[in-house]
Amino acid sequence: MTRVRRPEVLAPAGSFESMKAAVSAGADGVYIGGSRFGARAYADNPDEDHLLEAIDYVHLHGVSLYMTVNTLMKERELGELYDFLAPYWERGLDGVIVQDLGAAACIRQWFPGLPIHGSTQMTITGVYGARMLADLGFKRVVTARELSLEEIARIHREIPIEIESFVHGALCYCYSGQCLLSSFIGGRSGNRGRCAQPCRLPYQVISKDDARRGAKGQKDRKNQKAADDRYLLSMKDLCTLDLLPDIIEAGVDSLKIEGRMKSPRYTAGVVHVYRKYVDRYLAGGRAGYQVDPADRQMLLDLFDRGGFTEGYYRQHNGPSMIARKEKPAFRQGNQELFDRLDRLYVETEKKEPVRGLLTVREGEPPTLELELLSKGPGQGIKATAQGETVQRAQNQPASRERLEKQIQKTGNTPFYMEELETDLMGQAFVPVQSLNELRREGLESLKESILKPYRREAGDRGDMTGQRSSGGAGESREQSRAQRREAEDSAGQKKPPALHVLLPHAGGLSRVLGVEGVSQVILESDGAGEEQWQDLAEQCHARGVKCVLAMPVIFRKQAEEYFEKRILALGNAGFDGILARSLEEIGYLRGKGMTCPIYGDHNLYAWNRRARQALLELGCAGVTLPLELNARELADRGCRGEELTVYGFLPAMVSAQCVRRTISGCTKRPEWLTMKDRTGKELLVRNHCDFCYNVIYNPDPLSLIDQAERILEMGLDAVRLDFTKESVPEMEQITRAWAGRLSGGEVPTGGRGEFTRGHFRRGVE
Repeated sequence: MTRVRRPEVLAPAGSFESMKAAVSAGADGVYIGGSRFGARAYADNPDEDHLLEAIDYVHLHGVSLYMTVNTLMKERELGELYDFLAPYWERGLDGVIVQDLGAAACIRQWFPGLPIHGSTQMTITGVYGARMLADLGFKRVVTARELSLEEIARIHREIPIEIESFVHGALCYCYSGQCLLSSFIGGRSGNRGRCAQPCRLPYQVISKDDARRGAKGQKDRKNQKAADDRYLLSMKDLCTLDLLPDIIEAGVDSLKIEGRMKSPRYTAGVVHVYRKYVDRYLAGGRAGYQVDPADRQMLLDLFDRGGFTEGYYRQHNGPSMIARKEKPAFRQGNQELFDRLDRLYVETEKKEPVRGLLTVREGEPPTLELELLSKGPGQGIKATAQGETVQRAQNQPASRERLEKQIQKTGNTPFYMEELETDLMGQAFVPVQSLNELRREGLESLKESILKPYRREAGDRGDMTGQRSSGGAGESREQSRAQRREAEDSAGQKKPPALHVLLPHAGGLSRVLGVEGVSQVILESDGAGEEQWQDLAEQCHARGVKCVLAMPVIFRKQAEEYFEKRILALGNAGFDGILARSLEEIGYLRGKGMTCPIYGDHNLYAWNRRARQALLELGCAGVTLPLELNARELADRGCRGEELTVYGFLPAMVSAQCVRRTISGCTKRPEWLTMKDRTGKELLVRNHCDFCYNVIYNPDPLSLIDQAERILEMGLDAVRLDFTKESVPEMEQITRAWAGRLSGGEVPTGGRGEFTRGHFRRGVE
């Protein structure tokens, strides 16, 4: 048997009741949101008093409580974070789950010693991102759901950080943290805990390439209809009972169950099953490990979206992971199971065993000595209570049976008397009220003795912006850039932002370079072969234009192998910078000693000044502004020295799944598909085969050219045009329009039809 550490069974708690049910069912830890900053805004999250009570409750039972602070934070909100967290810190909060780098930096400053866990929303997909979190002081990384056992094992081998991975519950179609579809559709952002789950809706695939192929395209569409393939983005729920030995041996420290929007009954049932099988594996190893079909059926009875999947642990993607049929509106429930779970875990609170020694002697104060017998952090803790001097009985003296009966009435306390020894001497008289008071004081003293080690002093409020008086090189660059801008403004030399253009392929390069005013071209890394890189960079330099290479949105094994084979070409190409889309890529490029500047794209989410500062300290020379803040929020945050995306079909989802493979099988050929939603809107889908991920784009392109006057006032370094599927003439036309507008021309009339202003005016909740 392979020796492994005892993993934590980590339960969701969307409410106080779910928290209690999880503890009763055997969870080692629970994760729960407060009234703000949690990625499940619509859960029945407890208010401050109830959450403080929850912290005490779990600690009395030897369980940990982690708080979800895993939303992205606007500038004004970051200053409110201290007051929100301080009471929980003082009470003994065991850790915070964080997505926002700015929030993490502030928490480290204000509450040193509070463990920080990197949320799955951070899209950590490998050793490079995990190492960066470890270097930043994170205690734990919650891996992306898409990681394989091999990738998790590598993190475990190479990085000194705890690993938390999902083992049961709902799966997102998109890499967590890389989904903006709900945000674009209705302003309900997944990065703010308000996802409307558009992935659970039906879609119809329309492939123009298939249509051109005639009968083959008709066959594909016929197959899709026959299979009721309308729910192309709806993932089956994850169930890993059969994989638990592999997951544990891969190095996962915390086995995470999803479901903060589910009922206490669901929480209790799932925790009960996973507790059973973790204990079975720890007791007997693989030899004694076998899953009872009745337990798997029990999990399906609790929630069934169309069967279970083992997720991504053994496969990269596949149609077997998709629940393509609509979930039935009604299913006959297993009422016997529900009643049993309610009786055992929901309606009954867990109590801890106590050993007591009651000493009653005539003429001396009675004493009650208590010792906690529970296995865990509090085992062996003792407490003593003492009453008033025992008087001599005038009539009937106290009996051992009567004394013990009264002391054993632990009532609504979190304890029960498993053992009680009574030392009775003399003709003692002890009133019932005195016994009750002795018991109450003893149990209360034991409770406080258990909780005392968790209590902390108030944190150092410090500078509420989280800014440090002195920072690293990134901060110095930030300050220098701001000082230069301020100097230009005061001298009346304010300049319009530069114009950057991102191209999906090299085909439009010459036409874009022919536009006066373009200062930088960004090339997608899978849009041109490495044999072209140097030539393309030289073409740009010949026109006085910088050339930057854009990394893939997701950096995993395929991407690492891709760049390992091309690392010399990358270093010798003459690029003026590299656009990174993930922490993985920043870590990888730093490790390879790249000397050209690294820029952070919008999906690295510098929502606030402190997050921007964190990215600069990690090695970014600059960042692209996030897509979900409106103009006022961007002004609050500050935009000087940064880049704003002002045109393009914006990425709404980035997925390890492949729409083409789901409907008709993998072709290993990059192509465009179109998905039509229920309203008739058409979403473009691009499969990036070199790196094996799909990007689903917002139906209408972002266009902020009519907001150019306001944009010119923001103090930006640059505005960026993101081209995807536009024709070369369209690329040139749009580039000329923006170049003219930035140089003082009028807003052009006409255009390419429907467009969106994104969140520039509306923002998100």
